Amino acid sequence: MRWYVVASLLTVLTSSQGILTTLSQSNGGYKYDYATVPFLAEVFKLLVSSVFLWKEMQNSPPPKMTMEWESVRLYPIPSIIYLIHNNVQFATLTYVDTSTYQIMGNLKIVTTGILFRLFLKRKLTNLQWMAVVLLAVGTTTSQVKGCGEASCDSFFSSPIQGYLFGVLSACLSALAGVYTEFLMKKNNDSMYWQNVQLYTFGSIFNMGRLLMDDFRSGFEAGPWWQRLLNGYNMTTWLVVLNLGTTGLLVSWLMKYADNIVKVYATSMAMLLTMVLSVLLFNFTPTVQLFLGISICMMSLHMYFAPPSTLVDLPLTVKPVSDSVSEVSVERRTDS
Repeated sequence: MRWYVVASLLTVLTSSQGILTTLSQSNGGYKYDYATVPFLAEVFKLLVSSVFLWKEMQNSPPPKMTMEWESVRLYPIPSIIYLIHNNVQFATLTYVDTSTYQIMGNLKIVTTGILFRLFLKRKLTNLQWMAVVLLAVGTTTSQVKGCGEASCDSFFSSPIQGYLFGVLSACLSALAGVYTEFLMKKNNDSMYWQNVQLYTFGSIFNMGRLLMDDFRSGFEAGPWWQRLLNGYNMTTWLVVLNLGTTGLLVSWLMKYADNIVKVYATSMAMLLTMVLSVLLFNFTPTVQLFLGISICMMSLHMYFAPPSTLVDLPLTVKPVSDSVSEVSVERRTDS
């Protein structure tokens, strides 16, 4: 499957996550425990990957599967990074408002490019660096509200701790993505075997989070496994299916494409979500939204288009001396 097909699917599914999550609400709240959704999504990804791995093992020769502890022990690290990242997100929101948090979240676009270069030794051209910065500018522009609103000044009025946590959050998000790509590409193991390892530890860590929530609440609502599916309906299951399928597509991109493709897919998904929200939830479109979309489309073209389509290269003219020598050779052969 071509990477741009997978990236397009990821864009569509990611853009529908927020819409499905909104539709799963009842009277402005959730009847289900939202912490159970990531856990069930990890279990779904683990089951799907296990089925595909089992099918691969029926083939001859069987898929490559590295089982040494030196390799397996690397796979809990992304889950640990994401766990720290989630706590940093909560810490950030204690110092800044939601609008500022969303704008600062776009820093992960640039930090992904930097870590992509530093840790994976992948070089970007000057045009590609400009495209990555433009993508961050475009997504930020689409989220900025009008300067006539009171919230416009809130971005510059937050405590310094909020900005520091925001930068740390962006770095952790980029680090988790870059490290996952490193794991997926460090050997020729089956992608499904690598997924099984990633999602096994992901399920364990999400289960640990549910247990921690139980201890914090003193088990008032009972243990998590007894209320796992409380309040679930068809829309909630669609949220779980969407989140799980999105994770499987991301792992494919990490194996066969790279983090920058994923960043573009998720950024375009955010813009698509805004457009769909205008159509479905009667959100008022803004000039900033149209400007942001235009900038992001320019960035997309700059990054992936061949350089010859971006710059008018001078035509190569055959030197006169070459043509003279050809004529002289022809005359000699004629004689």
